[in-house]
Amino acid sequence: VQLQASGGGLVQAGDSLRLSCAASGLTVSTYGMGWFRQAPGKEREFVAAISWTGGSTYYADSVKGRFTISKDNAKNTVYLQMISLQSEDTAVYYCAAKWRDYSEYRYWGQGTQVTVSS
Repeated sequence: VQLQASGGGLVQAGDSLRLSCAASGLTVSTYGMGWFRQAPGKEREFVAAISWTGGSTYYADSVKGRFTISKDNAKNTVYLQMISLQSEDTAVYYCAAKWRDYSEYRYWGQGTQVTVSS
């Protein structure tokens, strides 16, 4: 199983980015998918998740209204659309997968760096 995250970069505050997570070895239509992030010196934190059916999405309070998680089953890819980026969003972003409604994420990607300059 591989989860290839991409789309990160250096942007200014207020800009937008879309992260992608291309999955291989599993099908996102049968896995709950999530995005997490880890800023320097901080613990990894939950950002957003989408249920395996795609019918439910969940967000951390800090990104609610600014980030949108979605998935394209045909492309076997999960996305995180981020708008109104703030310096506090600077982190390495990781995508993760868990089988259906299991509580723990089993598979993790390698991360993509997002840096927001103020």
